[in-house]
Amino acid sequence: MPNRFRFLDLKVNDAYTNMAVEEAITKARGEGRSPDTLRFYMWKPSAVTLGYFQSVEDEVNLEALNHFGFYLNRRISGGGAVLNSEKGEITYSVVLKEDDPRVSADPVESYHYLCQGIVEALAVLGVKADFKPINDIVVAGKKISGNAQIRRYGAVLHHGTLLVDFDAREMFGVLKISKEKLSDKMIQQAEDRVTTIRRLLGRQIGFPEVRDALEEGYRRALDADLQKGRLTPYEEGLVKQFRAHYASREWIHRR
Repeated sequence: MPNRFRFLDLKVNDAYTNMAVEEAITKARGEGRSPDTLRFYMWKPSAVTLGYFQSVEDEVNLEALNHFGFYLNRRISGGGAVLNSEKGEITYSVVLKEDDPRVSADPVESYHYLCQGIVEALAVLGVKADFKPINDIVVAGKKISGNAQIRRYGAVLHHGTLLVDFDAREMFGVLKISKEKLSDKMIQQAEDRVTTIRRLLGRQIGFPEVRDALEEGYRRALDADLQKGRLTPYEEGLVKQFRAHYASREWIHRR
């Protein structure tokens, strides 16, 4: 019998709302007040998102960030700073109970299981991809998806991004890299290490087609019966509470 998941379909929010929704679902799931959940979302405006342990001063070019009008954001999971581009990616999350037998306590196995939806989604689009431990999806050795996980409230939150397009110069512009290092050669090297769906397919594939592939990919990988749903009133209340926290200077500049 397929595993039933609530499916929160693709929605565009600002960075602080996106992070608040992630934590609200995780808390509610851990408390047994919401079901296993698959969520797709996008960002507007674009945002630089720091990992939990990173420093704003070390990682972000605030002058460039303000110039572009991007948000500065921090997530509860670890890992490195990323540019969540409103024009370049779809983000996804899976939330399960921490004691779910499908989710291994071993980080590599846990990532492997929850990243398979991306591998399957790319297969739907005709692209052969592989899981690269600990948390990447690669195509012919080039990264197309990065992922992070956190266990909190008795639940597992797994989230990541799938690159539809990529602007290395824009990304390096808002991350703190010296002008001496920000060379055409460095931009080319970054583009050689990363790939995108549009580059692989050689066409301007739209986000709706990528979204459809993601839905089918996770349906296959999780053997999932995806039931379209919405946040519960309890989760909506948590979102309001958490959003104020994520937008606060105290949280963003905590390190």
